[in-house]
Amino acid sequence: MAASVILALDQGTTSSRAILFDRQGNVLAVSQREFTQHYPQAGWVEHDAIEIWESQWAVAREVLSRAGVDPKNVAGLGITNQRETTVLWDRRTGQPLHRAIVWQDRRTAEQCDQLRQQGHASRVEAVTGLVLDPYFSGTKLRWLLDHVPGARSLADQGHLAFGTIDSWLIWNLTGGRLHITDASNASRTMLMNLKTGKWDQEMLDLLNIPTSLLPEIRRSSELFGHTDEACFGHPIPIAGVAGDQQAALFGQNCIHHGMAKNTYGTGCFMLMHIGNQPTPSKRRLLTSVAWSTDRGLEYALEGSVFIAGAAVQWLRDGLGIIRSSAEVEALAKSVVDTDGVYLVPAFAGLGAPHWDAYARGTIVGITRRTTAAHLARAALEGIAFQVSDVLTAMVQDSGVSIQQLRVDGGASANDLMMQFQADILQVPVVRPRVLETTALGAAYLAGLAVGYWSSMQEIESLWQSARTFEPLMREDEALKRRQRWSQALQRSRDWEHPDHGSKKG
Repeated sequence: MAASVILALDQGTTSSRAILFDRQGNVLAVSQREFTQHYPQAGWVEHDAIEIWESQWAVAREVLSRAGVDPKNVAGLGITNQRETTVLWDRRTGQPLHRAIVWQDRRTAEQCDQLRQQGHASRVEAVTGLVLDPYFSGTKLRWLLDHVPGARSLADQGHLAFGTIDSWLIWNLTGGRLHITDASNASRTMLMNLKTGKWDQEMLDLLNIPTSLLPEIRRSSELFGHTDEACFGHPIPIAGVAGDQQAALFGQNCIHHGMAKNTYGTGCFMLMHIGNQPTPSKRRLLTSVAWSTDRGLEYALEGSVFIAGAAVQWLRDGLGIIRSSAEVEALAKSVVDTDGVYLVPAFAGLGAPHWDAYARGTIVGITRRTTAAHLARAALEGIAFQVSDVLTAMVQDSGVSIQQLRVDGGASANDLMMQFQADILQVPVVRPRVLETTALGAAYLAGLAVGYWSSMQEIESLWQSARTFEPLMREDEALKRRQRWSQALQRSRDWEHPDHGSKKG
């Protein structure tokens, strides 16, 4: 085959990236461009969809130029994207009616509260696998239809198109010929039936959303079509799509039931592959489509930790005990343990599996011997403890004991934290050789569809670990530490509840 590379577009929350991969899954070249964040009101977050498209197109052309790759030698293009971010545009002009509403945006919280009070929460969860929350695309789309002048009328006439960022990029890459999404992204809209993989009429009726707006749901790995010749001067096959966290799961080769990965970023996202049945969570985890291939729909449990790397940023910016995030490991290593200090980084409440919006950051066990080094070590351990809570809930939900945890993201480079993570989980923690797991997952999905890689087995053979952290702590010691963590966690719970007005002063 003359085609020599796979092009992955990684459209994230703050930047658009393009990465070229070879047959061994190695990174050949990277191009990245940041774009503007808009905050029109407290709790509102928006992106300019045109700016997203232009930045993504620019880095795609730039990475090909930088690597000296002719577009004719691109075997396929894969897309991975920030999930839930919602775009509404006019099919006739290709112009958005409003800025994109970003996944972080909370403007529909009141709408979600009303739906919950009306008794819809359990049904939403049963049909979609998601909790009723502004996080997801459905209520964002409803807001656009209700608040953008003329939008509802244009939608009723069939002139409008809705999409998450993958749909928006594909629409533009194909000159408006394709209006599609994949099952992993569709499963995060709160509009898709998790069991059937199709748009759910009950959810559409609940949110008053016309079916004419919706993209066609396709597999995550198949030949969707080709880029318009005007994009790159030569048509490139578009063949892989997955939401960012699902793409990372695929890039980590967690393709078998019970395999799990955790991404350590500003927060943490943990996903566990749970096979071809959408196991409902009893512990307030989310159930989503992992991906859809010729093997059918496959599913994942997901849990989010709100504050991970952000805790280290707080040590730097809030306390000033380190000058850069990279210094935290050396400082934490300068002491043998935390000397009994526990730091619960609940700066923005607690995520899965606790879901306590009123929790706040807490440090317990401080004595006159406590130093900046103890705090630094306690911050790293606090991240690992939170991850352990999520994984324990996943194991309980799935009934599967994991054999290892695969890790990626910026903070996974911290050896001290990865070793403690292995110790406290009592399972090996494995860091891969290629850390660009999100883009790599999109590349794999595209490459499979066009025959660049022959099978899932070939892709499995490419995955390599850079380092495995084996548990060194005794099991009884790990259990004692986790019990003590639970006590510290309990002290952080429900701190800022509205009924506790006296604590505000």
